[in-house]
Amino acid sequence: MKYTEFVSIDCGASSSDTDENSLTWVGDDLYVQSGKSHVVESPSQVSRVLTTLRAFPDHKKNCYSIKADKGDLVLVRTSFFYGNYDKKSSPPTFNLQFDGNHWEKVVIPATDKVLLFEVIYTVKGSSISVCVARTQANQIPFISAIEMRSLNASMYHHVNSNNPLFMIKRIGYGVNKTVRFPDDRYDRIWAPGILVGDFIEKIQSNSPLMASFDVEDNPPRSVLQSAGVATANLSIPLTLIFSDFPNVEVPVYINGYFSEVSHLNLTEKRSFDLYINYERSYGPITPPYNRALQLLITNITASSSTAFSLLATNDSTLAPLMNAIEVFRVGNELTEGTNVKDVDVLTLLQKSFTDQLQEWSGDPCLPAPFSWDWVACNSDARPRITALYLNGLGLSGILPDFSSMDALELIDLRSNNFTQEIPGFLGSFPKLKEFISGNSGIDHLPLENSSKNSVPSSRDQQMSIVAMLLLYAAVFLFNAKWIAFGIPDGVSKKALETPPDTS
Repeated sequence: MKYTEFVSIDCGASSSDTDENSLTWVGDDLYVQSGKSHVVESPSQVSRVLTTLRAFPDHKKNCYSIKADKGDLVLVRTSFFYGNYDKKSSPPTFNLQFDGNHWEKVVIPATDKVLLFEVIYTVKGSSISVCVARTQANQIPFISAIEMRSLNASMYHHVNSNNPLFMIKRIGYGVNKTVRFPDDRYDRIWAPGILVGDFIEKIQSNSPLMASFDVEDNPPRSVLQSAGVATANLSIPLTLIFSDFPNVEVPVYINGYFSEVSHLNLTEKRSFDLYINYERSYGPITPPYNRALQLLITNITASSSTAFSLLATNDSTLAPLMNAIEVFRVGNELTEGTNVKDVDVLTLLQKSFTDQLQEWSGDPCLPAPFSWDWVACNSDARPRITALYLNGLGLSGILPDFSSMDALELIDLRSNNFTQEIPGFLGSFPKLKEFISGNSGIDHLPLENSSKNSVPSSRDQQMSIVAMLLLYAAVFLFNAKWIAFGIPDGVSKKALETPPDTS
Protein backbone atom coordinates (compact mmCIF):
# COMPACT_ATOMS: atom_id res chain seq x y z
CA MET A 1 0.00 0.00 0.00
CA LYS A 2 1.33 3.42 -0.91
CA TYR A 3 0.47 6.14 1.58
CA THR A 4 -0.07 9.80 0.71
CA GLU A 5 3.12 11.44 -0.52
CA PHE A 6 2.48 14.63 1.48
CA VAL A 7 1.34 14.75 5.10
CA SER A 8 1.08 18.21 6.69
CA ILE A 9 0.04 18.29 10.36
CA ASP A 10 -1.01 21.51 12.04
CA CYS A 11 -0.24 20.61 15.65
CA GLY A 12 -2.89 21.74 18.10
CA ALA A 13 -5.44 22.42 15.36
CA SER A 14 -8.71 20.51 15.03
CA SER A 15 -9.65 21.35 11.43
CA SER A 16 -8.13 21.34 7.94
CA ASP A 17 -6.85 24.36 6.04
CA THR A 18 -5.06 25.23 2.78
CA ASP A 19 -2.08 27.57 2.90
CA GLU A 20 -0.63 30.08 0.45
CA ASN A 21 1.40 27.32 -1.25
CA SER A 22 -1.74 25.25 -1.99
CA LEU A 23 -0.73 22.70 0.67
CA THR A 24 -3.51 21.14 2.73
CA TRP A 25 -2.91 21.02 6.47
CA VAL A 26 -4.87 18.77 8.83
CA GLY A 27 -5.42 18.81 12.58
CA ASP A 28 -3.36 16.42 14.70
CA ASP A 29 -6.09 14.42 16.49
CA LEU A 30 -5.47 11.31 14.36
CA TYR A 31 -1.72 11.31 14.93
CA VAL A 32 -1.25 11.82 18.67
CA GLN A 33 -3.12 10.73 21.79
CA SER A 34 -1.52 12.93 24.44
CA GLY A 35 -0.80 16.59 25.12
CA LYS A 36 -2.88 19.78 25.19
CA SER A 37 -3.72 22.21 22.37
CA HIS A 38 -2.97 25.92 22.66
CA VAL A 39 -3.56 29.00 20.51
CA VAL A 40 -0.64 31.35 19.96
CA GLU A 41 -0.94 35.07 19.39
CA SER A 42 1.55 35.45 16.56
CA PRO A 43 2.77 38.43 14.52
CA SER A 44 1.41 38.82 11.01
CA GLN A 45 4.57 37.55 9.28
CA VAL A 46 4.25 34.10 10.90
CA SER A 47 2.35 31.44 8.96
CA ARG A 48 -1.21 30.75 10.04
CA VAL A 49 -0.19 27.12 10.62
CA LEU A 50 2.01 28.27 13.51
CA THR A 51 -0.83 29.94 15.42
CA THR A 52 -1.56 26.66 17.25
CA LEU A 53 0.70 24.20 19.02
CA ARG A 54 0.48 21.10 21.19
CA ALA A 55 2.28 21.04 24.54
CA PHE A 56 3.06 17.91 26.58
CA PRO A 57 3.08 18.46 30.35
CA ASP A 58 2.54 14.83 31.43
CA HIS A 59 4.95 12.17 30.11
CA LYS A 60 8.71 12.27 29.62
CA LYS A 61 8.28 11.36 25.92
CA ASN A 62 5.31 12.05 23.62
CA CYS A 63 5.10 10.95 20.00
CA TYR A 64 3.20 11.46 16.78
CA SER A 65 2.75 8.38 14.60
CA ILE A 66 2.39 8.65 10.80
CA LYS A 67 1.83 5.68 8.47
CA ALA A 68 4.54 5.04 5.90
CA ASP A 69 5.90 2.22 3.76
CA LYS A 70 9.00 0.32 4.80
CA GLY A 71 11.91 1.26 2.56
CA ASP A 72 10.48 4.63 1.53
CA LEU A 73 12.81 7.61 1.37
CA VAL A 74 11.15 10.47 3.23
CA LEU A 75 11.78 14.04 4.23
CA VAL A 76 10.41 14.91 7.67
CA ARG A 77 10.28 18.53 8.81
CA THR A 78 9.25 19.95 12.18
CA SER A 79 8.50 23.55 13.17
CA PHE A 80 8.48 25.22 16.58
CA PHE A 81 7.02 28.62 17.41
CA TYR A 82 6.67 29.35 21.12
CA GLY A 83 4.90 32.69 20.82
CA ASN A 84 4.68 32.97 24.62
CA TYR A 85 1.59 30.75 24.58
CA ASP A 86 1.91 30.08 28.33
CA LYS A 87 2.44 33.76 29.26
CA LYS A 88 5.72 32.87 31.01
CA SER A 89 8.12 34.47 28.50
CA SER A 90 10.39 31.48 29.07
CA PRO A 91 10.89 29.26 25.99
CA PRO A 92 11.65 25.66 26.98
CA THR A 93 14.53 23.39 26.01
CA PHE A 94 13.86 19.74 25.13
CA ASN A 95 14.85 16.88 22.81
CA LEU A 96 13.47 16.09 19.35
CA GLN A 97 13.50 12.43 18.22
CA PHE A 98 12.36 10.27 15.30
CA ASP A 99 11.84 6.50 15.08
CA GLY A 100 13.84 5.86 18.25
CA ASN A 101 16.75 8.05 17.08
CA HIS A 102 17.98 11.31 18.56
CA TRP A 103 17.36 14.20 16.18
CA GLU A 104 18.14 17.52 17.82
CA LYS A 105 18.26 19.44 21.06
CA VAL A 106 15.60 22.11 20.66
CA VAL A 107 16.63 25.43 22.17
CA ILE A 108 14.06 28.14 21.47
CA PRO A 109 16.08 31.39 21.14
CA ALA A 110 13.21 33.85 21.73
CA THR A 111 9.44 34.01 21.98
CA ASP A 112 9.04 35.35 18.42
CA LYS A 113 11.48 33.05 16.57
CA VAL A 114 10.55 30.03 14.42
CA LEU A 115 12.81 26.98 14.54
CA LEU A 116 12.75 24.41 11.75
CA PHE A 117 14.46 21.00 11.63
CA GLU A 118 14.57 18.56 8.73
CA VAL A 119 15.79 14.99 8.28
CA ILE A 120 15.92 12.74 5.21
CA TYR A 121 16.08 8.98 5.79
CA THR A 122 14.86 5.54 4.72
CA VAL A 123 11.91 4.22 6.74
CA LYS A 124 12.62 0.93 8.55
CA GLY A 125 9.08 0.08 9.71
CA SER A 126 5.46 0.57 8.75
CA SER A 127 5.24 4.04 10.29
CA ILE A 128 7.36 6.97 11.35
CA SER A 129 7.32 8.63 14.73
CA VAL A 130 8.18 12.18 15.71
CA CYS A 131 8.70 12.66 19.43
CA VAL A 132 9.49 15.44 21.87
CA ALA A 133 11.10 14.47 25.18
CA ARG A 134 11.45 16.41 28.42
CA THR A 135 15.04 17.02 29.54
CA GLN A 136 14.34 19.43 32.41
CA ALA A 137 11.70 18.83 35.03
CA ASN A 138 10.18 22.32 34.95
CA GLN A 139 10.08 22.76 31.15
CA ILE A 140 7.25 21.55 28.90
CA PRO A 141 8.03 20.34 25.35
CA PHE A 142 5.78 21.45 22.50
CA ILE A 143 5.56 21.27 18.70
CA SER A 144 3.86 23.50 16.13
CA ALA A 145 3.93 21.58 12.82
CA ILE A 146 5.07 18.29 11.27
CA GLU A 147 5.51 17.64 7.54
CA MET A 148 6.33 14.36 5.79
CA ARG A 149 7.26 14.30 2.10
CA SER A 150 7.94 11.16 0.05
CA LEU A 151 11.06 11.44 -2.12
CA ASN A 152 12.16 9.54 -5.20
CA ALA A 153 14.12 6.45 -4.13
CA SER A 154 17.07 7.45 -6.35
CA MET A 155 17.64 10.74 -4.54
CA TYR A 156 20.47 11.30 -2.03
CA HIS A 157 21.68 7.74 -2.61
CA HIS A 158 25.39 8.55 -2.31
CA VAL A 159 25.05 8.24 1.46
CA ASN A 160 24.43 4.85 3.06
CA SER A 161 20.68 4.30 3.44
CA ASN A 162 21.25 3.37 7.10
CA ASN A 163 22.39 6.93 7.86
CA PRO A 164 20.03 9.91 8.11
CA LEU A 165 20.78 13.31 6.59
CA PHE A 166 20.11 16.28 8.88
CA MET A 167 19.66 19.45 6.89
CA ILE A 168 21.99 22.33 7.74
CA LYS A 169 21.40 24.61 4.75
CA ARG A 170 19.42 24.59 1.50
CA ILE A 171 20.11 27.78 -0.43
CA GLY A 172 19.21 29.30 -3.78
CA TYR A 173 21.90 31.96 -4.23
CA GLY A 174 20.12 33.77 -7.05
CA VAL A 175 16.56 33.81 -5.68
CA ASN A 176 15.04 36.78 -3.89
CA LYS A 177 12.44 34.86 -1.91
CA THR A 178 11.91 31.39 -0.45
CA VAL A 179 11.22 28.65 -3.02
CA ARG A 180 9.16 25.56 -2.15
CA PHE A 181 6.11 23.67 -3.48
CA PRO A 182 4.81 23.86 -6.18
CA ASP A 183 8.14 25.02 -7.69
CA ASP A 184 9.85 22.18 -5.84
CA ARG A 185 7.74 19.07 -6.40
CA TYR A 186 9.06 17.56 -3.14
CA ASP A 187 8.38 20.72 -1.13
CA ARG A 188 11.96 21.27 -0.07
CA ILE A 189 12.50 24.80 1.22
CA TRP A 190 15.20 26.83 -0.58
CA ALA A 191 16.09 30.06 1.22
CA PRO A 192 17.76 33.06 -0.41
CA GLY A 193 21.49 32.96 0.31
CA ILE A 194 24.48 35.26 0.69
CA LEU A 195 27.85 34.89 -1.01
CA VAL A 196 30.96 36.75 0.08
CA GLY A 197 33.31 38.15 -2.52
CA ASP A 198 33.90 41.27 -4.58
CA PHE A 199 30.77 43.01 -5.95
CA ILE A 200 28.42 40.05 -5.64
CA GLU A 201 25.25 40.29 -7.68
CA LYS A 202 22.32 38.02 -8.53
CA ILE A 203 21.65 37.29 -12.18
CA GLN A 204 18.86 35.49 -14.01
CA SER A 205 19.11 33.13 -16.98
CA ASN A 206 18.42 34.65 -20.39
CA SER A 207 16.87 31.33 -21.47
CA PRO A 208 13.16 31.03 -20.60
CA LEU A 209 13.27 27.24 -20.09
CA MET A 210 16.07 24.82 -19.47
CA ALA A 211 16.40 22.23 -22.22
CA SER A 212 17.81 19.46 -19.99
CA PHE A 213 16.92 18.71 -16.42
CA ASP A 214 18.58 15.45 -15.51
CA VAL A 215 20.45 15.98 -12.24
CA GLU A 216 19.60 13.16 -9.87
CA ASP A 217 18.40 15.10 -6.81
CA ASN A 218 15.92 17.19 -8.82
CA PRO A 219 16.31 20.77 -7.61
CA PRO A 220 13.57 23.13 -8.83
CA ARG A 221 14.12 24.99 -12.08
CA SER A 222 13.75 28.38 -10.40
CA VAL A 223 16.93 27.96 -8.34
CA LEU A 224 18.91 26.81 -11.39
CA GLN A 225 17.81 29.70 -13.59
CA SER A 226 19.36 32.24 -11.23
CA ALA A 227 22.74 32.52 -9.55
CA GLY A 228 25.00 34.58 -7.38
CA VAL A 229 28.14 35.70 -9.17
CA ALA A 230 31.23 37.81 -8.47
CA THR A 231 31.79 40.55 -11.03
CA ALA A 232 35.23 41.98 -10.31
CA ASN A 233 38.78 40.66 -9.91
CA LEU A 234 39.05 37.00 -10.98
CA SER A 235 41.78 36.42 -8.42
CA ILE A 236 39.33 37.01 -5.56
CA PRO A 237 37.48 33.82 -4.50
CA LEU A 238 33.75 33.49 -4.10
CA THR A 239 33.23 32.35 -0.50
CA LEU A 240 30.39 30.11 0.74
CA ILE A 241 29.24 30.93 4.27
CA PHE A 242 27.95 28.12 6.53
CA SER A 243 27.57 29.77 9.91
CA ASP A 244 25.07 27.09 10.98
CA PHE A 245 27.72 24.36 10.90
CA PRO A 246 28.46 22.75 14.29
CA ASN A 247 31.51 24.02 16.17
CA VAL A 248 33.08 20.56 16.03
CA GLU A 249 34.00 18.46 13.01
CA VAL A 250 31.08 16.33 11.76
CA PRO A 251 30.63 14.21 8.62
CA VAL A 252 28.83 16.20 5.93
CA TYR A 253 27.20 15.61 2.57
CA ILE A 254 27.01 18.53 0.14
CA ASN A 255 25.17 18.95 -3.16
CA GLY A 256 26.34 21.87 -5.27
CA TYR A 257 24.25 22.88 -8.30
CA PHE A 258 25.67 24.87 -11.23
CA SER A 259 24.11 26.16 -14.43
CA GLU A 260 25.40 28.87 -16.74
CA VAL A 261 22.83 31.64 -16.75
CA SER A 262 24.22 33.56 -19.74
CA HIS A 263 24.76 32.52 -23.35
CA LEU A 264 28.54 32.96 -23.67
CA ASN A 265 30.26 33.98 -26.89
CA LEU A 266 33.36 32.24 -28.27
CA THR A 267 35.76 34.50 -26.36
CA GLU A 268 34.13 33.90 -22.98
CA LYS A 269 34.74 31.06 -20.59
CA ARG A 270 33.60 30.40 -17.04
CA SER A 271 35.68 27.82 -15.21
CA PHE A 272 36.59 27.54 -11.54
CA ASP A 273 37.77 25.19 -8.79
CA LEU A 274 36.35 24.43 -5.36
CA TYR A 275 38.72 24.89 -2.46
CA ILE A 276 38.13 23.42 1.00
CA ASN A 277 40.28 25.01 3.71
CA TYR A 278 42.29 26.70 0.93
CA GLU A 279 43.21 23.42 -0.75
CA ARG A 280 41.98 22.63 -4.25
CA SER A 281 39.48 19.79 -3.83
CA TYR A 282 37.23 19.72 -6.92
CA GLY A 283 37.48 21.12 -10.44
CA PRO A 284 37.62 22.47 -12.90
CA ILE A 285 33.88 23.18 -12.81
CA THR A 286 32.34 24.52 -16.03
CA PRO A 287 28.62 25.21 -15.64
CA PRO A 288 26.67 24.07 -18.74
CA TYR A 289 24.33 26.51 -20.44
CA ASN A 290 20.65 25.58 -20.45
CA ARG A 291 21.44 22.46 -18.43
CA ALA A 292 22.49 21.67 -14.88
CA LEU A 293 25.57 20.18 -13.23
CA GLN A 294 25.48 18.60 -9.77
CA LEU A 295 28.65 18.37 -7.69
CA LEU A 296 28.59 15.79 -4.89
CA ILE A 297 30.89 16.29 -1.92
CA THR A 298 30.97 13.21 0.30
CA ASN A 299 33.21 11.50 2.84
CA ILE A 300 34.47 14.72 4.41
CA THR A 301 34.13 16.35 7.81
CA ALA A 302 33.53 20.04 8.39
CA SER A 303 32.76 22.56 11.12
CA SER A 304 31.86 26.23 11.39
CA SER A 305 35.52 27.08 10.83
CA THR A 306 35.80 25.13 7.54
CA ALA A 307 36.34 27.43 4.56
CA PHE A 308 34.63 26.70 1.22
CA SER A 309 35.45 28.93 -1.74
CA LEU A 310 35.29 29.04 -5.55
CA LEU A 311 38.27 30.46 -7.48
CA ALA A 312 38.50 31.08 -11.23
CA THR A 313 40.95 28.91 -13.18
CA ASN A 314 43.82 30.56 -15.05
CA ASP A 315 42.08 30.26 -18.42
CA SER A 316 38.70 31.57 -17.22
CA THR A 317 37.52 34.96 -18.44
CA LEU A 318 34.51 35.09 -16.11
CA ALA A 319 34.14 34.95 -12.37
CA PRO A 320 32.71 31.89 -10.52
CA LEU A 321 28.99 31.57 -9.94
CA MET A 322 26.87 29.50 -7.60
CA ASN A 323 23.23 28.57 -8.24
CA ALA A 324 22.19 26.44 -5.29
CA ILE A 325 23.52 24.19 -2.59
CA GLU A 326 22.29 21.63 -0.06
CA VAL A 327 24.36 20.91 3.05
CA PHE A 328 23.63 18.00 5.40
CA ARG A 329 25.15 16.52 8.51
CA VAL A 330 25.40 12.75 8.15
CA GLY A 331 23.88 11.15 11.26
CA ASN A 332 24.79 7.97 13.08
CA GLU A 333 23.41 4.68 11.80
CA LEU A 334 19.66 4.36 12.31
CA THR A 335 18.50 2.07 15.07
CA GLU A 336 16.52 -1.06 14.28
CA GLY A 337 14.34 -0.26 17.30
CA THR A 338 13.17 -2.24 20.31
CA ASN A 339 12.94 -6.03 19.88
CA VAL A 340 9.93 -6.63 17.66
CA LYS A 341 8.66 -9.47 19.83
CA ASP A 342 8.32 -7.11 22.79
CA VAL A 343 6.83 -4.33 20.65
CA ASP A 344 4.12 -6.69 19.40
CA VAL A 345 3.16 -7.58 22.97
CA LEU A 346 3.04 -3.92 24.01
CA THR A 347 0.70 -3.32 21.07
CA LEU A 348 -1.48 -6.17 22.32
CA LEU A 349 -1.59 -4.64 25.80
CA GLN A 350 -2.52 -1.27 24.33
CA LYS A 351 -5.37 -2.81 22.35
CA SER A 352 -6.61 -4.61 25.48
CA PHE A 353 -6.52 -1.48 27.65
CA THR A 354 -7.08 1.31 25.14
CA ASP A 355 -8.28 3.98 27.55
CA GLN A 356 -5.24 3.70 29.81
CA LEU A 357 -2.35 2.79 27.48
CA GLN A 358 -3.15 4.08 23.99
CA GLU A 359 -1.55 7.50 24.37
CA TRP A 360 1.97 6.05 24.25
CA SER A 361 3.48 5.68 20.77
CA GLY A 362 6.90 5.73 19.13
CA ASP A 363 9.69 3.36 20.14
CA PRO A 364 9.07 2.13 23.72
CA CYS A 365 12.78 2.05 24.69
CA LEU A 366 14.75 4.31 22.36
CA PRO A 367 16.53 6.57 22.38
CA ALA A 368 17.75 5.85 25.90
CA PRO A 369 16.90 6.95 28.52
CA PHE A 370 13.54 8.06 27.08
CA SER A 371 11.51 4.88 27.44
CA TRP A 372 7.75 4.81 27.92
CA ASP A 373 6.72 5.60 31.48
CA TRP A 374 5.44 2.08 32.21
CA VAL A 375 8.35 -0.02 30.93
CA ALA A 376 12.05 -0.45 31.63
CA CYS A 377 14.57 -1.68 29.06
CA ASN A 378 18.04 -3.14 28.92
CA SER A 379 20.93 -1.64 26.94
CA ASP A 380 21.02 -4.14 24.03
CA ALA A 381 21.41 -2.76 20.51
CA ARG A 382 17.82 -3.94 20.02
CA PRO A 383 16.57 -3.40 23.59
CA ARG A 384 14.43 -5.92 25.45
CA ILE A 385 11.69 -4.97 27.89
CA THR A 386 12.86 -5.96 31.38
CA ALA A 387 10.05 -4.53 33.51
CA LEU A 388 6.33 -3.82 33.19
CA TYR A 389 5.01 -1.17 35.58
CA LEU A 390 1.26 -1.54 35.10
CA ASN A 391 0.56 -0.56 38.71
CA GLY A 392 -1.92 2.19 39.44
CA LEU A 393 -3.25 2.47 35.90
CA GLY A 394 -6.78 1.34 36.74
CA LEU A 395 -6.73 -1.60 34.34
CA SER A 396 -9.72 -3.92 34.41
CA GLY A 397 -10.84 -6.97 32.50
CA ILE A 398 -8.77 -9.83 31.10
CA LEU A 399 -4.98 -9.69 31.16
CA PRO A 400 -3.73 -10.86 27.72
CA ASP A 401 -0.94 -13.39 27.39
CA PHE A 402 2.39 -11.55 27.27
CA SER A 403 4.59 -14.57 27.99
CA SER A 404 6.67 -13.94 24.83
CA MET A 405 8.30 -11.05 26.69
CA ASP A 406 10.81 -13.55 28.02
CA ALA A 407 13.36 -10.93 29.16
CA LEU A 408 11.04 -9.63 31.90
CA GLU A 409 12.61 -9.43 35.34
CA LEU A 410 9.85 -7.48 37.10
CA ILE A 411 6.06 -7.35 36.73
CA ASP A 412 4.05 -4.92 38.85
CA LEU A 413 0.26 -5.28 38.64
CA ARG A 414 -0.80 -3.45 41.80
CA SER A 415 -3.95 -1.34 42.04
CA ASN A 416 -5.78 -2.85 39.07
CA ASN A 417 -8.93 -4.94 38.80
CA PHE A 418 -8.38 -7.94 36.54
CA THR A 419 -11.44 -10.16 36.52
CA GLN A 420 -10.34 -13.54 35.13
CA GLU A 421 -8.83 -16.56 36.84
CA ILE A 422 -5.10 -16.38 37.54
CA PRO A 423 -3.42 -16.68 34.10
CA GLY A 424 -1.05 -19.65 33.97
CA PHE A 425 1.43 -17.80 31.74
CA LEU A 426 2.46 -15.58 34.67
CA GLY A 427 4.59 -18.40 36.01
CA SER A 428 6.51 -19.00 32.80
CA PHE A 429 9.04 -16.13 32.66
CA PRO A 430 12.59 -17.54 32.79
CA LYS A 431 14.28 -14.36 34.10
CA LEU A 432 11.56 -13.06 36.43
CA LYS A 433 12.96 -11.87 39.77
CA GLU A 434 10.03 -9.93 41.21
CA PHE A 435 6.27 -10.18 40.82
CA ILE A 436 3.99 -7.71 42.58
CA SER A 437 0.24 -8.30 42.40
CA GLY A 438 -1.92 -6.54 44.96
CA ASN A 439 -5.16 -6.40 42.92
CA SER A 440 -8.49 -8.15 43.30
CA GLY A 441 -8.13 -10.51 40.35
CA ILE A 442 -4.60 -11.90 40.76
CA ASP A 443 -3.36 -12.60 44.30
CA HIS A 444 -0.08 -14.40 43.68
CA LEU A 445 2.15 -15.77 40.99
CA PRO A 446 1.22 -19.26 39.69
CA LEU A 447 4.34 -21.41 39.46
CA GLU A 448 4.60 -23.68 36.43
CA ASN A 449 8.31 -24.47 36.48
CA SER A 450 10.96 -25.52 38.99
CA SER A 451 12.31 -23.42 41.84
CA LYS A 452 14.21 -21.37 39.25
CA ASN A 453 10.95 -19.52 38.61
CA SER A 454 9.75 -19.50 42.20
CA VAL A 455 9.10 -15.90 43.11
CA PRO A 456 7.29 -15.25 46.43
CA SER A 457 4.17 -13.11 46.52
CA SER A 458 4.36 -9.77 48.26
CA ARG A 459 2.66 -11.24 51.39
CA ASP A 460 5.09 -14.16 51.51
CA GLN A 461 7.98 -11.71 51.27
CA GLN A 462 6.59 -9.69 54.17
CA MET A 463 6.20 -12.84 56.34
CA SER A 464 9.78 -13.89 55.59
CA ILE A 465 11.09 -10.49 56.67
CA VAL A 466 9.11 -10.66 59.95
CA ALA A 467 10.47 -14.15 60.70
CA MET A 468 14.03 -13.02 60.07
CA LEU A 469 13.64 -10.04 62.40
CA LEU A 470 12.29 -12.28 65.17
CA LEU A 471 15.23 -14.66 64.74
CA TYR A 472 17.79 -11.88 65.01
CA ALA A 473 16.00 -10.48 68.08
CA ALA A 474 16.25 -13.89 69.80
CA VAL A 475 19.97 -14.12 69.02
CA PHE A 476 20.52 -10.65 70.43
CA LEU A 477 18.71 -11.51 73.69
CA PHE A 478 20.69 -14.77 73.98
CA ASN A 479 23.98 -12.89 73.61
CA ALA A 480 22.86 -10.21 76.02
CA LYS A 481 22.10 -12.87 78.67
CA TRP A 482 25.62 -14.34 78.53
CA ILE A 483 27.17 -10.90 78.55
CA ALA A 484 25.25 -10.04 81.69
CA PHE A 485 26.05 -13.23 83.60
CA GLY A 486 29.51 -14.03 82.17
CA ILE A 487 30.54 -16.30 79.32
CA PRO A 488 30.71 -19.99 80.38
CA ASP A 489 33.98 -21.83 80.07
CA GLY A 490 34.53 -23.42 76.65
CA VAL A 491 32.25 -20.96 74.79
CA SER A 492 34.12 -18.48 72.58
CA LYS A 493 32.99 -14.91 72.26
CA LYS A 494 33.28 -15.19 68.48
CA ALA A 495 30.83 -18.04 68.43
CA LEU A 496 28.29 -16.00 70.39
CA GLU A 497 28.66 -13.01 68.09
CA THR A 498 28.15 -15.04 64.90
CA PRO A 499 24.44 -15.35 64.01
CA PRO A 500 23.23 -18.85 63.15
CA ASP A 501 22.95 -20.06 59.57
CA THR A 502 19.37 -19.28 58.46
CA SER A 503 19.58 -20.87 55.04
